Amino acid sequence: MTPTPADIATDWLVSAGLRPTRQRVALAELLVGDGRHRHVTAESLFDAAKDKGAAVSLATVYNTLRAFCEAGVLQEITVDGSKSYFDTNTHDHPHFYWEDEGRLSDAPSDQLVIQRLPAAPKGVEIASVDVVIRLRKI
Repeated sequence: MTPTPADIATDWLVSAGLRPTRQRVALAELLVGDGRHRHVTAESLFDAAKDKGAAVSLATVYNTLRAFCEAGVLQEITVDGSKSYFDTNTHDHPHFYWEDEGRLSDAPSDQLVIQRLPAAPKGVEIASVDVVIRLRKI
């Protein structure tokens, strides 16, 4: 029997050690219920939840996305220092940011080459390197 989107969402939450509350399952269904990776903003997820009839507030969406990031099942990508996107693909990979559309998408990892990073200052280590390639129509 093929699992339903709710089953997939519940399994995703449980595997991350998160309690599958009604609101978490509703949001997780929108994020991973079809098994595909996606990039969302809190606002776009809130709108999708409203369209589906889920009773969640925007504050709940923000808090849930933070909990998903802390559990390691979402990756937050910040663009312009203020706009956050949330990615269901938590593996290290670069992104394209489509400035004209305000959209984030995956960029091909196999084409990115970073030959050397500067040394970290004494007493700290490099935790990660985020690559966001900004695109604009010509």
